[in-house]
Amino acid sequence: MKHRPAEEKTFATHDGQTLFYRSWPSISDEARGAVVLLHRGHEHSGRLAHLVHELNLPEFAFFAWDARGHGRSSGERGFSPSVGTSVRDVQTFIDHVRTVHGFSAEDIVVVGQSVGAVLAAAWAHDYAPNIRALVLASPAFQVKLYVPLARPVMRLAQALAGNFFVNSYVNARLLTHDPARIASFESDPLISRAISSNMLLGLHDLSKRIVEDASAITIPTQLLISGSDWVVREGPQHRFYERLGATVKERHVFEGFYHDILGEKDRKQALDKARAFIQKRFRKPLQRPSLLDADKQGFTCREAAELARPLSALSLRRLYWSATRLGMKIGGWISRGIRIGHKTGFDSGSTLDYVYRNEPQGLTPLGRAIDKGYLNSVGWKGIRQRKVHVEELLGSAVDRVRGSGAPVRILDIAAGHGRYVLEAMEKCDSRPDSILLRDYSDLNVNAGSRLIEKKGLSDIATFVKGDAFDPDSLAGVAPRPTVGVVSGLYELFADNALVRASLEGLARAIPDHGYLVYTGQPWHPQLELIARTLTSHRQGRPWIMRRRTQAEMDQLVAAAGFEKVDQRIDEWGIFTVSLARKTTRQARSDRDHRSHAAIVV
Repeated sequence: MKHRPAEEKTFATHDGQTLFYRSWPSISDEARGAVVLLHRGHEHSGRLAHLVHELNLPEFAFFAWDARGHGRSSGERGFSPSVGTSVRDVQTFIDHVRTVHGFSAEDIVVVGQSVGAVLAAAWAHDYAPNIRALVLASPAFQVKLYVPLARPVMRLAQALAGNFFVNSYVNARLLTHDPARIASFESDPLISRAISSNMLLGLHDLSKRIVEDASAITIPTQLLISGSDWVVREGPQHRFYERLGATVKERHVFEGFYHDILGEKDRKQALDKARAFIQKRFRKPLQRPSLLDADKQGFTCREAAELARPLSALSLRRLYWSATRLGMKIGGWISRGIRIGHKTGFDSGSTLDYVYRNEPQGLTPLGRAIDKGYLNSVGWKGIRQRKVHVEELLGSAVDRVRGSGAPVRILDIAAGHGRYVLEAMEKCDSRPDSILLRDYSDLNVNAGSRLIEKKGLSDIATFVKGDAFDPDSLAGVAPRPTVGVVSGLYELFADNALVRASLEGLARAIPDHGYLVYTGQPWHPQLELIARTLTSHRQGRPWIMRRRTQAEMDQLVAAAGFEKVDQRIDEWGIFTVSLARKTTRQARSDRDHRSHAAIVV
């Protein structure tokens, strides 16, 4: 086969880091697609360069990065600010491959090994990319730590002393039987054995979430498992596969293989499987299950139904949650935040505005301490990060509209008190032409109107009462908005028919090339706590949430005529914020034609 020299390039991350990557153009007349390679921990792109030849896919271009803190990329060795930052780096790298090298997402395959496979799986879960396929080799869902109580001790040490570094114990002879690979590993100056504690612990926590919620991943996936792995445990890999939501999936176990499955002595067995899987995926139309009716069937529907089912009268779980509810009731006597939740609903605009302000209040020092603990729960921390992300992407939408020469007219269809929109506009270089905030609640309308006046925006901002699920009412907004916002609303309603009606109205209101900022909640670690102890704004009923995976949320938005162009997610994986652009009629027609073949009902 013709030799392909590597081209050495760099790209910039969202926080200004410069990451190195290698690219190998296809050697056929026209590239059929792109294969993106993500290396294992401690290593770099050069360690995967052999795959460009050995996978024997001449019609594909290849790309391989050095993750931040690795190889020739910038950053402290073995360190990333967080594992979520590294997952976002994957999104940035794919965006770079698409925009600079001209590949659509549908023509990209991601091959990840070990830590790279975990990052790829987390990216697939959290960002729901519309790529062709995933190949995950020996994913490091659970690293074997041979020191007893290693993780609890590391968590305690990190809490007391801050981040620190540990060195890998792994000997090259425990990675592969290939003498050449062993020798190259031991002599490679770019391999760094150090890894920061925040990454090691973050990788463990991320992996637990992804394995538990693998049903949310619908991308065709091949899993390659090492049968004699000294580095990671095999059990979580099988649990991941069994829960995987993809309608097209393969699992292959290679007995006797060590951890470096793509660099093993007999790796041809694994590479043959990977090549066949990739080629088959490109011979068939892009396939995804339709999630538009996931409110009526599917794993999140079953999950919500289980949360709504009353517990047995004498069960320990019922006693536990009854005691927890009693504790919340007592806490509400002296904690202002809990009291607001009991009065207006823990999902109300009043509660969210209090959470955004994040100023603990209560009767007595104990009440303020309880309020501080309440405000610091992971769900509320995620809500505040969602506000940051809404403000960021709303600012991006304003800049994009302004850059096109169109007027900036903002519509928020369920604004609560409107704080996030108004504070986002305070940070913009130039004020929008108009802001229209709507909400169903008179309380929210009145509070939001006062906030508009307080911030001196009465000349451009108005707050009116309106139904976010009335498509005709939304479509009739005048003047037509060029930026629509829907934050924290759809997560409260399980019914996709309601969401589709709302999105239909927004699509009719927003002109082509206008933008929509929308939020999602693909995961939450406290679903049962919320369902068993907290009440909704809807007549004080239990607050039972049906999660929407990011793939489901994106499909609903796409069905209304929008195309996602950017996304953010918090470190806990709870809340997403996305930016979508209203497509033209011709673009919608072309996309619908592709989707007819791509979506499997």
